[in-house]
Amino acid sequence: MAEMVRAAHPGEVAILDGIGGVASGFDLILCDVWGVLHDGVHAHRGASDALTRFRALPGERPRRVVLVSNAPRPGAGVLTQLDGFGVPRTAYDTIVTSGDLTRRLLAERAAAPVYHLGPDRDLPIFDGLDLVRGGPDDAAHVVVTGLLDDEVETAEDYRDRLTPWAARGVTMICANPDLVVERGERLIPCAGALAALYEEMGGAVVYAGKPHVPVYEAALAAAEALDGGTPLPRERVLAVGDAIRTDVAGARAFGVASLLVARGIHAEELGVAAGAPIGDIAHWLEAQTVHPDAVIDLLRW
Repeated sequence: MAEMVRAAHPGEVAILDGIGGVASGFDLILCDVWGVLHDGVHAHRGASDALTRFRALPGERPRRVVLVSNAPRPGAGVLTQLDGFGVPRTAYDTIVTSGDLTRRLLAERAAAPVYHLGPDRDLPIFDGLDLVRGGPDDAAHVVVTGLLDDEVETAEDYRDRLTPWAARGVTMICANPDLVVERGERLIPCAGALAALYEEMGGAVVYAGKPHVPVYEAALAAAEALDGGTPLPRERVLAVGDAIRTDVAGARAFGVASLLVARGIHAEELGVAAGAPIGDIAHWLEAQTVHPDAVIDLLRW
């Protein structure tokens, strides 16, 4: 098994068969959910097993796993979803989501009318918040959680709807910075695609979630709180995810090591979509703005 070290160049990125040989070098794993623990249809059992084994490792302090998700709903909703997929709670300690951070942003802007753009399944993001809900024509802020019908729509379908907001200077709060997410063998557009289009149109966007530092700060604080607030050095933290733009870039900005799961949203680009082994990925990595410290096809022990 290749040893995982901080990779200075794409050609130095380790290819791992599993994390068992490197796990003892970390006290905390910040783990993505969609694309690592499940693909939106089925759970990846090996990933849950690997995280459960990591948490059981002996050490000077307990090994922790914080799930860090760009889900546009509170962590409690993600927990319920994971239970439905059969992901055991032994695989993680707690959950921090972009939905949680969005709620904080909304609470800070509670006096101004807010409009929700997204499917009804994301409405729990507003539960318990004392907000002024406005219509599309009088809102000061728009919270985007996703496309109304992500099975058939694209971001471009929303250009006419976004145009008046951009002209009026309405701030968009993006509750899920992901551009796409896996759903079985398909890639489905997310709120991040709408936010990217809005920015192209001159609109102002505030992002909650990865790759932005606040969600990592919240996740680290949650892990430290589990151990009485004892500080956890960032060199003892590993971020795991399947997206260069969010998981890897976010880990790099936060100053922690990262492990890219290849058989996620980049599977086709990396040539592993049909189960092929990881080959020479240096050329692909060189074309990216950031690169991970190691790559694995699927998270396993």
